[in-house]
Amino acid sequence: MQRHTLLATMPLLSGVLLTATLFSNVTTAQTLNSKDIQSLVDSAVKPLMAEYGIPGAVIGITIEGKQYFYQYGVSSKTTGQSVTEHTLFEIGSISKTFTATLANYAQIEGKLSLTDMASDYVPALKGSHFDEISLINLATHTAGDLPMQVPDKVTNNAELMDYLKHWQPSFAPGTHRNYANPSIGLLGMIAAQSLNKTFEQALEQTLFPQLGMTSSYIQVPSSKMADYAQGYNKQDIPVRVNPGVLADEAYGVKTTATDLLHFVEANMQMHPLAKPLQTALDETHTGYFDVGMMTQDMIWEHYSYPIDLDKILMGHTQEVVFGSTPVKPIVPPLAPQQNVWINKTGSTGGFAAYAAFIPAQKLGIVLLSNKNYPVPPRVTVGYQILTGIEKLQK
Repeated sequence: MQRHTLLATMPLLSGVLLTATLFSNVTTAQTLNSKDIQSLVDSAVKPLMAEYGIPGAVIGITIEGKQYFYQYGVSSKTTGQSVTEHTLFEIGSISKTFTATLANYAQIEGKLSLTDMASDYVPALKGSHFDEISLINLATHTAGDLPMQVPDKVTNNAELMDYLKHWQPSFAPGTHRNYANPSIGLLGMIAAQSLNKTFEQALEQTLFPQLGMTSSYIQVPSSKMADYAQGYNKQDIPVRVNPGVLADEAYGVKTTATDLLHFVEANMQMHPLAKPLQTALDETHTGYFDVGMMTQDMIWEHYSYPIDLDKILMGHTQEVVFGSTPVKPIVPPLAPQQNVWINKTGSTGGFAAYAAFIPAQKLGIVLLSNKNYPVPPRVTVGYQILTGIEKLQK
């Protein structure tokens, strides 16, 4: 894959909007002007950073295999170190897409079946509601109304098992979508154990190397700490993600724009991978539930494309993220589609991330920043940039 890297600098609180006519030049994919892309990205990202006081951000774009990176601001206010495409960011719940990939990989390796019930792999949950909750339910937020976070009182796996065994759902599995870290976290635990590894080992020793992601971690090694951005919460207090029960499986990946964009490309079949791994990636795009405004895949969410921004934003409202949404099972499940917008957001206390791609066009984007800010602006910026690139290509 070709890579084209551009450095963009800006004052952190600059609210200057570029007034260039971004779409005045008629171009093709082959003659796309990098300066036009730079202007497009600047005009979307600079106001965003100014509005939310974001110290540093990096945008990675892939256009038919050609990569572009745009870096803004600093990875730490203390050191003043500039952000680069090699800066490590926490990606929050985008980590869940790796968990789903690992579960598919384990199934292909014959270690589990996603149609089995969760309690088939966790004896401590026998006799609980997990006798009726499949691994697919865990991967699609349809296990029932589990809480979004593991309760604070749960501090180890024994306490987790006790909590889950006594949990009483309000909805039958497969009837409602409730976004929940315990759900995907349990799937990650099961998938890793089926491979006789810890979750950290399964990603760092199996998935990441096979994917060609050389700067991605659950636990950032000491030799890479200088590359690890400092996160900032909404009060501008320096924070990084805390360890916790199922944290690794649900939101624990730290990676670079370079690696995450490579992962997006792999999801669009743009890298030579061993067949089991490519199949595992592809099957995370299977549509299992109709949520109304979008289709729930294995963690990934997809929308028929082309689509208006307001329709994508409907899938990112507070009600959808934090509430219970009735769903309809898709029978048989919908095979991976090409003319779709596939996306996932991710956040931790001090970081915000977004990944989106359109397989039919081999067009994708990743947005990483070291401050947590609302989801809709992230989605909006990603949409503005990708659809802007489409206009530049015409």
